[in-house]
Amino acid sequence: MNSSKKPRIGLVGTGFIASGFARLVHNHAPDLRINAVLTRRPIDQMGDFPLADRLTLSQQELIDKSDVIVECSGDVLHATDVIDEALRAGKPVVTMNSEFHVTTGSYFADKGLLTEAEGDQPGSIAALREEAIMMGFKPLVYGNMKGFLNHFPTPEEMAYWAGKQGISVAQTTSFTDGTKIQIEQALVANGFGATIACQGMQGPKATDVTKAAIDLARGAAERGQAISDYVLAPGNAGVFVVGTHDKSEWKALNYLKLGDGPYYVLVRPFHLCQYEIIKTLRRVLAGGGVLLNNSSNPTISIVGIAKTQLSPGTAIDRALGGFQVRGEAAKIQDVPNHVPMGLIQNAVVRRQIEPGQIITFDDVDLPDTLALKIARQLYS
Repeated sequence: MNSSKKPRIGLVGTGFIASGFARLVHNHAPDLRINAVLTRRPIDQMGDFPLADRLTLSQQELIDKSDVIVECSGDVLHATDVIDEALRAGKPVVTMNSEFHVTTGSYFADKGLLTEAEGDQPGSIAALREEAIMMGFKPLVYGNMKGFLNHFPTPEEMAYWAGKQGISVAQTTSFTDGTKIQIEQALVANGFGATIACQGMQGPKATDVTKAAIDLARGAAERGQAISDYVLAPGNAGVFVVGTHDKSEWKALNYLKLGDGPYYVLVRPFHLCQYEIIKTLRRVLAGGGVLLNNSSNPTISIVGIAKTQLSPGTAIDRALGGFQVRGEAAKIQDVPNHVPMGLIQNAVVRRQIEPGQIITFDDVDLPDTLALKIARQLYS
C-alpha cells in the first residue's frame, strides 16, 4: 500500500452497518478515506447515504479505487462474488458478514488476507480470545449471550420490532429465531478449531451467566475439546471466554475477583458493530493479519430447517431472516448433502419438505452462482 497517502477503503454495502461505518471514518478517522462504496440500489435514490458522491454500481471501480475492501452487505451471494474479485486483485478484505464466512468463506481462507471484523459477536469473541491467551488462559468455551429466542415468530411481530429497533425485518427475524447466533458460533468454532456439543448447541437458559458459562466449560473439559456455544440470558449482552490457567496462579486470580477456578470467565459486556470495524481495519493496515475466518477445513455448517410445510414449486425468496426456514449449527459429518443455510436464498422447492426437516441439495433447485459452485465443493 502507498504509505505516503491515506489508505483507500472500498466499502461494500449501504445498509445500517455500512452507513454507520462510513460516518465513523468520515467524522473520526482523518487519516483514512473511503474512496468508493459499492451498492446495488439506484444511486439517484441514495441521497441520504453519508458519502453519496462515492457510490458506484461497478465492482471493478470499487476494486480499482481501493487498497483494502470492507464488506458488510449481509448478502452471501453478493459477498462471494465481490470477495472473489477483490482477493484475485490482491486486495485484503475485512468483513462484517458471518453469513458469508460459514457458507463460502472457507474456500477463500487461504487465497489472500480475509478476516471478519471485531464488533459483531464473532469478532468480539476473537479479540477477547487473543487477550485471554496473551494473559496465559487456555480457552475452553467461546460464548455468546442471547436475550430472547422464538423459533417461530410471526411477520406482524417482526415488523413491529423492526420498526421499534430501526433495523430490517429480515435482520430482526434472524436474531429472533436463533439463526444469527447459530451462524456466529459456527464461525467461531471453525475459526478456532473448536466444536459444538450438539446440533443447535446447548444454549442453556440462565439468570447467572457466570455459573452457566462454567457449566459449559466443565462439559468441554470432559469432552477434551473447546466448544462454541451461547447462554440464553435475558437482560445480559456481550460475549465471554471461559478458560483455565496455571494452578499456581489460583491465589492471584482469586484476589482479582475471578473466583476459585479452575474455570475462569472473562466477559466483554458489549459489541458495537460498525463502530468497531475500524479496529480490525487498522490491524490489517498495520500488517496484523487475520483476526478470524472460517478456516480452510471447517467442521461445522448451518443447516436449513423448514419452519412450515413447503410444497413443490414453492419459492424460498429469503432464507436468512425469512419465515419458511431457520438455521442451526451442525457437524458437517452428521448432515451429508445438506444445503448450507446461506445458499437457500432464491431456492425453488423440488419435492415436499415437512416442518422440522433439514433441506438437502435433492430437495431444492438453486440459482447457478459462484457461491453454489463453491458450496458443492465444500459440503456436498
